[in-house]
Amino acid sequence: MMKKILPALLLTGLLTGCIENDIPYPRIQQNILTIAAVGESAPAAIDDKEMTVTLTLGEQVNPRSVSFSEYTISEYGHSSINLLDGTYDMTKPLTVVLSRFQDYEWTITAEQQIERYFTVAGQIGETTIDVAGRRIVLYVPETLNRKDVTVASVKLGPEGHTTITPGIAAGDHLDAEDPVEFRVEVWGETHTWTLYVDVTEAIVTTTQADAWVNVLWVYGAAPEDAQNGFEYREKGTEQWLTVPESQITHNGGAFSCFIPHVKALTDYEVRATSDENKGNEMTVTTGAAELIPNASFDNWWLNNKIWCPWAEGGESWWDTGNTGAATLGQSNVTPSDDTPSGTGRSARLETRFVGIGAIGKLAAGSLYAGTFKKVDGTNGILDFGRKWTARPTRLRGYYNYTSANINYASDEFKSLIGRPDTCQIWVALTDLDTPFEIRTNPKNRQLFDKNASFVIAYGELCRGSSTSGWESFEVEFKYRDTSRVPKYLLIVSAASKYGDYFTGGTGSVLLIDDYRLDYDY
Repeated sequence: MMKKILPALLLTGLLTGCIENDIPYPRIQQNILTIAAVGESAPAAIDDKEMTVTLTLGEQVNPRSVSFSEYTISEYGHSSINLLDGTYDMTKPLTVVLSRFQDYEWTITAEQQIERYFTVAGQIGETTIDVAGRRIVLYVPETLNRKDVTVASVKLGPEGHTTITPGIAAGDHLDAEDPVEFRVEVWGETHTWTLYVDVTEAIVTTTQADAWVNVLWVYGAAPEDAQNGFEYREKGTEQWLTVPESQITHNGGAFSCFIPHVKALTDYEVRATSDENKGNEMTVTTGAAELIPNASFDNWWLNNKIWCPWAEGGESWWDTGNTGAATLGQSNVTPSDDTPSGTGRSARLETRFVGIGAIGKLAAGSLYAGTFKKVDGTNGILDFGRKWTARPTRLRGYYNYTSANINYASDEFKSLIGRPDTCQIWVALTDLDTPFEIRTNPKNRQLFDKNASFVIAYGELCRGSSTSGWESFEVEFKYRDTSRVPKYLLIVSAASKYGDYFTGGTGSVLLIDDYRLDYDY
């Protein structure tokens, strides 16, 4: 009997030795979840798709010796570097490899915006500061003696960490007929800069003009000690109109203005002026106003148990988190007959705990311009934004808010428990080529950053108390640049400001109605 068993065991052992483990390991991308540099001036921008992080360092941070106050990665992942230990030279990209079954290479870079200026008395227009070439170029009129130029202001590096040799300060006199060289030391590194003071024959120049829908923006350059301003007229008319001083902003020899109440789809001529001198004329054409679809929130349809904020068979423009909420419960964004006018419908956004017993999570009522893409477990992936090219000045509408005390919070917001919930209505214009993807899953969370470089304008309303019924509101678009043309408009309303972090108060209800955009000031 033993003789029969032994060969069988040997055969089994041989076969076992030939078996290879060809089952592939699962691919679970490892992400940087949170990261913060000491002295940063804005939150870090984390891009899970490209596996990049962009830090924004404050002026007072030495970029060659950056330390980190926060650094978390995906659960069970391993980081090749513990960023919480030591300091790092962020003048060049820093590579961090995150590992779990496979390696994922992340690149961390840093940006640092340093305010620099150099002006002289009587100069025309703004100074050009070429940081890469370490050149300063400014213009003065022919009548100014370049052998005796008075420095009006100077700052070429972080306050308290910059030394200029030979010393140059406001009030000093320079012989700038020829280029002036001086040394600038910052954080122990010294570089030679060159100042060029050039002569211009043009006394006043219209440098830029941007036409929106009902507003014009015009920019000019002239001697700072002159009476500088602007004129405009509708093309084809004779009379030039003077822009009131209250609409003009002066910055030395550079000045700008906004001109409200102009007609849409109309040609205008504009020019800068300085004393009796007239600048070059520029012609611009205003655009057309765009309207928000279903801004009265009257059109809804019920798709099984999911309420959709558009007419059945119609085209969606708004969307909600109802698809995610309905996986564990019912829609928490629904139509309501409670309206400020007493007619039609409004949108009712409620924050609820959805699930069975203790199994589930908080679902904040939210409605946004965009599309709910798909459910990620019990989380959501959404596209924020609709195609848009017009430049509005305000979002107006009506809201009615009931604030409940916060009773659910993620770890980072535990301190808010017991405090009144806060509603939020925010708007943004971006020049991204696509909508902005929102991911609420903490493992690969991606939320909107109002300070991101692709944001042209942003505005928000937050309220941490209940209203006494319906109230009107307005949210102003704060523009970073008047010339950039948007590609997407984002409008987001939420019953709980921190709902993306599953933080809020069950029973907080935000009613919204009659949204509309202004295009004038």
